[in-house]
Amino acid sequence: MLPRAPVGGPRELLGLLVLKTAQLTRQHGVGRFCAGIRSYSSEHAHHDARIENVRNIGIIAHVDAGKTTTTERMLYYSGQTRHLGNVDHGNTTTDFLPMERERGITIQSAAITFQWPPKTLCSPGVEPKTVNLIDTPGHQDFRYEVDRCLPILDGAVCILDSVKGVETHTERVWESAQLSKIPRLLFVNKLDRDGASFKRSVHEVASRLRTWPLLCQIPWWRKDDFVGVVDVIYGVGLRFSNSGEMTVARKESIASENPALLAEMETARLRLVETLSEHDDQIMEEFLELENNVPSASIKRAIRRLIMDGEARFTPVFAGASLRNIGVQPLLDAVVDYLPSPTDRPELQVMVGSKTLSLTHLLERQGKGHQPLVGALAHVFKVVDDPRRGMMSWVRVYHGALGKRSEMWNTNMRAFEKTQHILHVSAKDHHEIAHLPAGHIGAMTNLKSARTGDTIITFPSRKGQEAPEAFRNVRIKAPETPPAVAFIAIEPYTKTSSDKLEEALEKLSREDPSFRWSKDGKTGQLILSGMGLLHLEIARDRLLTHYKIERESAMWGDIEVEYSECPLAPTGPHRAVYDRTLRDKAGKAACTASVEPLEAHHHDSLLESSIERDGNVIHVSIPLPEDTDALPFDAETVRQQLLNGAIAGLARGPRRSCPVRRSHVHVTFDPETDFFPSSTGGHITNAALHAVRNALKEAHARGQVGILEPFSDVQIHCPEEAGHAIQHDLTSARGGQVNEVRTPEHDDDGAAGAGPVDVSKVYVPPDPYESVQDLRGPKKAVVRMLVIVGKAPLKEMMKYDGHLRSMTGGRHTLQLDPGGFELVTGPRERALDGGL
Repeated sequence: MLPRAPVGGPRELLGLLVLKTAQLTRQHGVGRFCAGIRSYSSEHAHHDARIENVRNIGIIAHVDAGKTTTTERMLYYSGQTRHLGNVDHGNTTTDFLPMERERGITIQSAAITFQWPPKTLCSPGVEPKTVNLIDTPGHQDFRYEVDRCLPILDGAVCILDSVKGVETHTERVWESAQLSKIPRLLFVNKLDRDGASFKRSVHEVASRLRTWPLLCQIPWWRKDDFVGVVDVIYGVGLRFSNSGEMTVARKESIASENPALLAEMETARLRLVETLSEHDDQIMEEFLELENNVPSASIKRAIRRLIMDGEARFTPVFAGASLRNIGVQPLLDAVVDYLPSPTDRPELQVMVGSKTLSLTHLLERQGKGHQPLVGALAHVFKVVDDPRRGMMSWVRVYHGALGKRSEMWNTNMRAFEKTQHILHVSAKDHHEIAHLPAGHIGAMTNLKSARTGDTIITFPSRKGQEAPEAFRNVRIKAPETPPAVAFIAIEPYTKTSSDKLEEALEKLSREDPSFRWSKDGKTGQLILSGMGLLHLEIARDRLLTHYKIERESAMWGDIEVEYSECPLAPTGPHRAVYDRTLRDKAGKAACTASVEPLEAHHHDSLLESSIERDGNVIHVSIPLPEDTDALPFDAETVRQQLLNGAIAGLARGPRRSCPVRRSHVHVTFDPETDFFPSSTGGHITNAALHAVRNALKEAHARGQVGILEPFSDVQIHCPEEAGHAIQHDLTSARGGQVNEVRTPEHDDDGAAGAGPVDVSKVYVPPDPYESVQDLRGPKKAVVRMLVIVGKAPLKEMMKYDGHLRSMTGGRHTLQLDPGGFELVTGPRERALDGGL
């Protein structure tokens, strides 16, 4: 049953959490709505929703922008949870790992499904939309976690901290969404905080994210208190009390209380319609006829058309303060109104060998028989080791439906596997379902070999142990794994401890491929590499707690920076013949490899038979006869085996046993001279490994292998009086450089016309500070702040925050982002060689 109607609002308005039309507002006047008008539901049948009613979205942002808090409010108002979780209290739904609750940050992405509007509040005959939401981490050490989730999403909500504006990691996740062509909404959060600026945040969206902001809402201030938002499209105000109660106010009410706000609302609507009419013919015709009286429904349809291509030329902007329960329900309305369903997205592109095809073109290969060959096609985007279920493979289904106990062809492992259960994922909880249809996200158990990026296909009428040839090598493009920048050394005391650690490390790297591990064959030392200090701290904690590795069973080193090696000059071709017994089977194979420094033209002329991996470009050349059917091997399979060998050969360089980067490797395999009747996949892979290693050894013998050091892009906000000392410390003591020093206010002044969006033409209402300054009482002394932008070695920055605290008295912020690798020279190179 619905609660009784609140005083002052008619019964029929109970079902509306946000006023959908201005007509209802004019008809019924001011209505009061309680944010607690919600109906808790424990249903888990969301996978049965029609595909046009599905929204697969992600929450992306810089760390501490309010992603998890916003997600928690979405779940509460949708009726998915009974209570509001709080990050500071460690009781949120999506941050359920002990490490996440202890540190107050998101470490791994979490998926959860809810419906909006809640089914009990929908009109008869109207189905709610099913929202599959993924809450992603914001810390830059976990950027791979974001990158592997974004490609399977159909839309995203980017959250900004209105105090800090667009931050460095905001730009990075925005760029990742841009690569996947994902339509986005922007939510300017934390407008209740001191120092919040809606105007500056929107201007930075235009200048730094290079998208035209479409203001769908503007903040509603009462003096200097943030009390709600104004819906520009419908021309109504949404005021929120501290308890979460929402009041919908029509224009007359706003005009009597704050005439200036009404004027800003009308100006914002006019500027929104003008912007839309410049780029949408349908809205242009209505604007010429009706001017500012263009129907709200027409405006919303135009916004949806403009953002649907995912190019982010335009982005709808919303306002709120999630912790104070302001603006979340209208944001949910925007998710279902503007973001696409799976059917609205461009068709999936798949790779077959070196060719790229649309999914429709691929399925046409089935022929026109009575029963199609392909039953389902899905992409594994994440693997999780669950304490109760074991290894779970998270998938997005693109065609057909996956059923439990289905046999699936893994195109990467080139083998069939049988799933045991299909699961609907709800944060830490999982519910078994009979099938997972196209457009949905779920998990599977009992896949022994599946890894992130794998493509799986089912063949209902298959015969034999091989997949049909036309579909054997089909792949959905997977995200590139970024190079590791830090490592920790682990030395087990016993063989039993070593075996247990190796098993745990294998599972850990399967869960997160940005973790790599290796073992020194001579010393038995294990090396675990990752994306940074926090990333490896989390890995160490997970080994000790989740995988039950005893701390006393091994000696744990400190987390250190991982250096790399690179060739400084080309090497000659090196032919390697591998003639050994592998797994009790004699065999022989050969190939030729050469290595040279990677240059820009290698990227520009990237061939279909080349791949980029860990900062290297590897090209495999197999001269093929005109009649390829006469070959005694499958060329595509051999190509992959040679690539695997070359990648293994680059894993340890000759100078410091560090990974090799910035190299262009050319591997040649001549069927007439390099393939033998006894050649197996293992022999071909090892031939490529030894050929690459021999080429690198030659370069090292000639002194032509350099050392690369990971650098960080640094941005420091600090008081002006500490600025000079920090700049001197960065350049003289830390081996870094300062590229720019500016005041925060300079960001807006220099932004106009700097990119595709001219900020001077972007309309944003003024912030209230000037008009209410006299209400704040005497101004306190203002600390003039500086922004120092530079670059420094990651080794010097890993614990730099503590050093800055002593220089600024804690009045600073430090932002670090990956800055690539730089060649080490001079005293730093000699110091590294001396430390070997």
